[in-house]
Amino acid sequence: MKKILLVLALVISSFAQDKYSEMQIKQMIAKMVILGFTDTKITKNSQIYKDVEFGLGGVILFDKDPNDKTKAKNIENLEQLRVLNQTLQKISDRKLLISIDQEGGRVQRLKADIGFIETLNASEISKKGESFAKDSYKAMAKGLSDVGINLNFAPVVDLAINKNNSVIYKLGRSYSKDANEVTKYASIFVDELKKEGVLATLKHFPGHGSSLADSHLGFVDISNTWSEVELEPYKYFIENNKVDLIMTAHVYNENLDKNYPATLSHNINTKLLRDKLNYQGVLITDDLQMSAISKHYDLKQTLTLAINSGVNLLLFANQLAKPISLKEIVDTTYGEVLNKNIKLENIIESNKKIDDLLKKL
Repeated sequence: MKKILLVLALVISSFAQDKYSEMQIKQMIAKMVILGFTDTKITKNSQIYKDVEFGLGGVILFDKDPNDKTKAKNIENLEQLRVLNQTLQKISDRKLLISIDQEGGRVQRLKADIGFIETLNASEISKKGESFAKDSYKAMAKGLSDVGINLNFAPVVDLAINKNNSVIYKLGRSYSKDANEVTKYASIFVDELKKEGVLATLKHFPGHGSSLADSHLGFVDISNTWSEVELEPYKYFIENNKVDLIMTAHVYNENLDKNYPATLSHNINTKLLRDKLNYQGVLITDDLQMSAISKHYDLKQTLTLAINSGVNLLLFANQLAKPISLKEIVDTTYGEVLNKNIKLENIIESNKKIDDLLKKL
């Protein structure tokens, strides 16, 4: 019986590949990419213009050029940003995902120096109460919508478990160590974003709050610190149908997967998140150029493992000296589809989930 099923799967896979042209498959792959770029205004000669025209799924915006903090990467002022985003949307033949990290506190790309209303960090928000939280997130959501941003990589639903955690606890990015408190304030955030037509992203699955290290800098092992209580916020949002996207964490937990970090783990992204928690929506990676991934896996391995794990959107923020191109991502992925290392069905399924997500905009 197993042999019959295997043969059937191979026949279906071969049929699917014959059904689509090379260009169609490459455009489906492009749709799965969120890409960072360096430009404050764009023309038809800009590479990002060509990428969006080809079928890029979305962009991520930053304020400062990481290689020269005196220069703007994408954001000079609110009017310039509004025009940039309008231009990007006009290029695309569908809704383009225009994303940003706007949590509040240390992590917010839109700041008071350009006239944006800044938001307190999660820890401070939770101390001031629900009414304050609602007002704060309402103002933020309206500000994002006004400049044409339709996807926010927030809220953080990590629990403030480890006081020595430099990337979550010490930056005040978590509402509380109590899962119910985290859920309550994150829910307010999500609700206010939704009212303004901005998609929300729960992060970082399956939990980064108990870690000691920072995945921006390297390998992070949570095997001895993580517990199932860190899944509680996700369970609530999934059960109540309040999830737009979930973002993976570049954390390793040998109790969940002995071989791969969460972002690249089929055990975590499919068996735990999809099968056990019954999440059927869009799953996006954290930035795949962060050291926790890039120092241990090359591009081909990263793309193959991520897509096969159950991820639908691939985030390349291009905050490094040498940016990666959409062409390199697409060509590498397409090569692995031809080599049968990536199932075309995964590409097709991801595109369906992305289409369903775009219907919310």
